[in-house]
Amino acid sequence: MSFNEERTVVTEQAATMSDQPAVVDEPPETVTERPAPATRPTVPAPSLGSARTVSSERLRSGPGGAELARRIVALVFGLIQIVIGLRIALLLLDARTGNAIVSGILNISQVFVGPFDGILRTNALQAGGSMLDVTAAVAFVGWTILELVVFWIVGIVRTQPDGAS
Repeated sequence: MSFNEERTVVTEQAATMSDQPAVVDEPPETVTERPAPATRPTVPAPSLGSARTVSSERLRSGPGGAELARRIVALVFGLIQIVIGLRIALLLLDARTGNAIVSGILNISQVFVGPFDGILRTNALQAGGSMLDVTAAVAFVGWTILELVVFWIVGIVRTQPDGAS
């Protein structure tokens, strides 16, 4: 690093008794320069007579592609699990299937429970009016395992290390 020596001329009459301006030697500015990391682009500052380097960094404001995919997968499987959980709860509480909301939830959840129908010998355990839909419980576990597999696949495809954003 090299520094240019700077001189300041003081023109106040009170500074000296002669008509000549006084010359004051000031030490050069103390500037600590660190090299910018190789991953950050450096942009030189406009030339103002000094050698300074301005480093800039571009920051992301949102999630990366793999993180966005992970969030979408979590949302979709979370909604499926909520619908199946509501089905289990409504059947346990012996909800009236004539109600539009109850029948809607049961019809929507049947789409996700259907692939697991027939895995076990019994599909439901009944006691009094309430019923435990065993197929729905198996479907809940099955969709959760499928969600974990998809998370694992997204994790393999991910290009960024865990600490990076």
